[in-house]
Amino acid sequence: MFGISPIGWVHTLGSLPAIPLAVYMFARYGRIVPRSAPGVAYFAFMLVGAGTVFLVAREPVSYVIGAATLALLIAGYGVGRLPLHRLGHYLETIFLSLTAFLLMLPTVTEILRRVPDGHPFVTDLGSPLLIGAQAGLLATLLLGLTAQMLHLRRQGIVRAE
Repeated sequence: MFGISPIGWVHTLGSLPAIPLAVYMFARYGRIVPRSAPGVAYFAFMLVGAGTVFLVAREPVSYVIGAATLALLIAGYGVGRLPLHRLGHYLETIFLSLTAFLLMLPTVTEILRRVPDGHPFVTDLGSPLLIGAQAGLLATLLLGLTAQMLHLRRQGIVRAE
C-alpha cells in the first residue's frame, strides 16, 4: 500500500506519534518541553523516525534532513543541561521547533506524493502545490518561532541581564 516497504512502515509508524505530541505541547505549553512526559515520548519517536530515515531515503536531501533532525534533537534536549540559564530556554525552543518543522516537511511531501494511492496529488518535486505546502510550513515555522520568543520573554524566562 502506497509503495511503502516494511522498513518504511517502521519509519512512518515509528515517527508518526511525534506529530500529535508536538501539536499537544505547542498548544499546551507554547513549545516542546523536553522534561515532560510528552517531551520524553516525542524524543523517542523522533529518534525512531530520524534514525530510520537513512534506511528508507531515496532523495539525497533526506539524508541531510535526517542528520539535521538528529543533531537538533540532541542539541535541544542537551542544551537544558548546560549552565546557559535563560539563553538555554531560547536555544531549546528554537532547536526543538526546528525538529518539528523537519518532521513535517518530509511528511507533507510524502503525503502529497503518495495520496491518493495510485493517483497522487503531486508527481513532481517542483509542483506548485508541493512548493506552496512547503512554503506554508516555512511561514508557520517563522511565525511560530517569533510567537514563542515573545512568549518566553513575556514570561520572564529570558530577560536581558
